[in-house]
Amino acid sequence: MNIQGNKELHQTIEEITDIAEGFGLDFYPMRYEVCPADIIYTFGAYGMPTRFSHWSFGKQYHKMKLHYDLGLSKIYELVINSDPCYAFLLNTNSLIQNKLIVAHVLAHCDFFKNNVRFGNTNRDMVEKMTATAERFSYYEKIHGRKTVEEFIDAVLAIQEHIDPSLQRPKLAWTLEDLEEEELEGPRPTPYDDLWELGEEKKPEVDNKKKKKKFPPQPEKDILLFIEEYSRDLEEWQRDIMTMMREEMLYFWPQLETKIMNEGWASYWHARILREMDLTSSEAIEFSKLNAGVVQPSKTQINPYYLGVKIFEDIEERYNNPTEEMKRLGVKPGSGREKMFEVREIESDISFIRNYLTKELCSREDLYLFQKQGREYKITDKDYQEVRDQLVTMRVNGGFPYITVENGDYLKNGELYLKHHFEGVELDLDYLERTMPYLYQLWGRTVHIDTFVEDRNILFTYEGKKVNRKFI
Repeated sequence: MNIQGNKELHQTIEEITDIAEGFGLDFYPMRYEVCPADIIYTFGAYGMPTRFSHWSFGKQYHKMKLHYDLGLSKIYELVINSDPCYAFLLNTNSLIQNKLIVAHVLAHCDFFKNNVRFGNTNRDMVEKMTATAERFSYYEKIHGRKTVEEFIDAVLAIQEHIDPSLQRPKLAWTLEDLEEEELEGPRPTPYDDLWELGEEKKPEVDNKKKKKKFPPQPEKDILLFIEEYSRDLEEWQRDIMTMMREEMLYFWPQLETKIMNEGWASYWHARILREMDLTSSEAIEFSKLNAGVVQPSKTQINPYYLGVKIFEDIEERYNNPTEEMKRLGVKPGSGREKMFEVREIESDISFIRNYLTKELCSREDLYLFQKQGREYKITDKDYQEVRDQLVTMRVNGGFPYITVENGDYLKNGELYLKHHFEGVELDLDYLERTMPYLYQLWGRTVHIDTFVEDRNILFTYEGKKVNRKFI
């Protein structure tokens, strides 16, 4: 069902759009659909209105839908990064809920359109994923659903390990870079024997060639490396990996900007609704809804809350700059201008590093904590430690940074991966459950070098069980 039959909602959308444009928000044309809960939660589980079929999406759907049915959580809307931009509204939303949501999604769309991380996004991904789903279905008919599904299981286990800087399916190096090079040593000439008269004969220099390292430098895009250089993959499997990598590239900017994106949308839905003529009951309901969205948590970071607080702090500081800021060229009243600049050029990492101030950290009482026994204990409230930990959590989209170090380890075609330890250990149970999938994709023994309890450990899977040894 669309909004054509809902005159009041249609008028509300037009009013909010005018206000948003008046504030300077710049978004793609919007398409709104009002949908029942089962449709909304299907889209939420799959991440898109159209996508390939897989059991994990169904599992996610039933979990999310159960929480909705029990009143534990609720998805009010979904917004799709595309041109035009699609927004799906829950059909049980009240009018004031939809007012907040429409303002929220317009700000999301402005962020999608203008943030530099989304510059290479495929804006036709809805149609692209439809074509992908059809290809997956074709492969299921040819090779069997179980075979295709088991292969998708393996790819999903490592799908986050891509290099988002490589937008095209091409590594930064080629096989030509791996051509053999000669060992150092003098080249023979026709007159060499003259220099050796009266001297003991020296052993001949063997100008054998040696292979360069494969890959020549650590390779972050594990998915693409396996796709190109696994000896056991069939063409249909490489095709599936190509399509799944394209989808991950589409989602990646959202992982890099989660705090910024939600903070930006939360900031603007509040500003826009303040410009509207709300009834008393609507104002009360809006206050409750907004408080629920940006409510801080004692045990985890609420991206809506942290993001909006940083943006508000930027606006306040640049509207009322200190003398030092003025000497650096900051003009009073430039808060809104600075916010739009930040929205355009930053990601979560630089956003936190550059704009989470010591004063804001203290004012919001941010701290580090650990679970000790059955209780959570505050371990540090130092500003730099808190900021650095937040930055570390956002590195690589929040996923472990792992690279291919050697694709021909032990001269036996084995795959050697290295985890670049940055203070957070790998989940060893997850690691051991993932290694058989890596083995399935690579077709040979797989090694992962990581850091556990202050020691380097090499995990190895040769097809039967995971072994570990200190190195």
